[in-house]
Amino acid sequence: MARKYFGTDGIRGRANGVITPELALKVGMAAGLVFQNGDHRHRVLIGKDTRLSGYMIEYALVGGFTSVGMDVLLTGPMPTPGVAMLARSMRADLGVMISASHNAFDDNGIKLFGPDGYKLSDEVELKIEKLIDSDLTKRLAKPAALGRAKRIDGVQDRYVEFAKRTLPRNLSLEGLRVVIDCANGAAYKVAPEALWELGAEVFSIGVEPDGFNINHECGSTAPEALMAKVREMRADIGIALDGDADRVVVVDEKGHLVDGDQILAVVAKSFQEDGRLARPGIVATVMSNLGLERYLGSLGLTLVRAPVGDRYVLEAMRKGGYNVGGEPSGHIILSDYTTTGDGFVAALQVLAVVKKLGRPVSEVCHVFAPLPQVLKNVRYKSGRPLEDGAVAAAINAAERRLTGRGRLVVRPSGTEPVIRVMGEGDDRELIEAVVDDVVAALTRVAA
Repeated sequence: MARKYFGTDGIRGRANGVITPELALKVGMAAGLVFQNGDHRHRVLIGKDTRLSGYMIEYALVGGFTSVGMDVLLTGPMPTPGVAMLARSMRADLGVMISASHNAFDDNGIKLFGPDGYKLSDEVELKIEKLIDSDLTKRLAKPAALGRAKRIDGVQDRYVEFAKRTLPRNLSLEGLRVVIDCANGAAYKVAPEALWELGAEVFSIGVEPDGFNINHECGSTAPEALMAKVREMRADIGIALDGDADRVVVVDEKGHLVDGDQILAVVAKSFQEDGRLARPGIVATVMSNLGLERYLGSLGLTLVRAPVGDRYVLEAMRKGGYNVGGEPSGHIILSDYTTTGDGFVAALQVLAVVKKLGRPVSEVCHVFAPLPQVLKNVRYKSGRPLEDGAVAAAINAAERRLTGRGRLVVRPSGTEPVIRVMGEGDDRELIEAVVDDVVAALTRVAA
């Protein structure tokens, strides 16, 4: 059954367009009812990033949750993985993150976590959707049973300590010059603080949020500022998070980018050498480079591919018993520590390897040669372009041309009206040609 509100990463859309106070109110009411189980006082923990619309959505959610009898704990700006961790450690019945991740400030979203810190299953999301579209007036709490809301202090410190504890007790980052780009987002306080406490010399950018500048020419989706800053400061490494800090990219001392696939390779090898891999392999997505798969094979490790979206990576990890997984975009899940992607914790694992080996990041983090990969996006206004006959024929023809020579992935984005077309193989000219053919067919339908 198709979901009406939830995508691959919660509910997301334009603030005051898709994500309205009315919708947030109903989400709070519906999710609050679904997660009430027993006679105890139920409570929900709500965090957010730094978008201007976060205030509006936060208070609408508070209204919804308290109206059905749930107490609310408000953390203020907090990384998404921090919300998941705190929901679990503080024994909340539900965790909520208000964020549109890497999107611009005028989008926002609502991500929900269960009491175990994991994102909700499709089944639970469908239950919430059904309630959102129903009349909930008869299920409101009695006046004496309404919930209370309060802001809680010290939660940023708890996340800093949690992140530091993912490293060996005696490991110090002393001697490392680190540039951290927090995308003017949720980690703008906690990430620089944790790095400094671990002993690094820290240079921070993207730490002056004003409600509008989240992800604007900064962060993991726009790493050019970080690359320039690393060169300017002659730093050993650059780390770029996105708006809610659940993804990361790294920049080496030469100013060259290291994507999520390379980070996965570094972590997988390190975990294998230390005997920390739960299974002889990791989980990635259909978008991960074939070069990663070949490199892992040389180590005797397998690569399990899941659909795009960190929730699907995590599902495959839990099903197969794997403890390392992620995406090229930098969503890295290390389930020994977290229940969702945590860009900062992943970056700390890379720093640990750099310190252990005593080699520059350019050597540590470029461990395989990626195959030529071409990715193009086609934006559409409405409908389902992939169901068009001409589009289907173009995709089939492209796949036939690539048989034994590469692979093609065509998929709709789970967060915006875009079709993503990715081709990969040893022959770049062939890959570019088949991708262009599919894009042309999609463009004719989407126009």
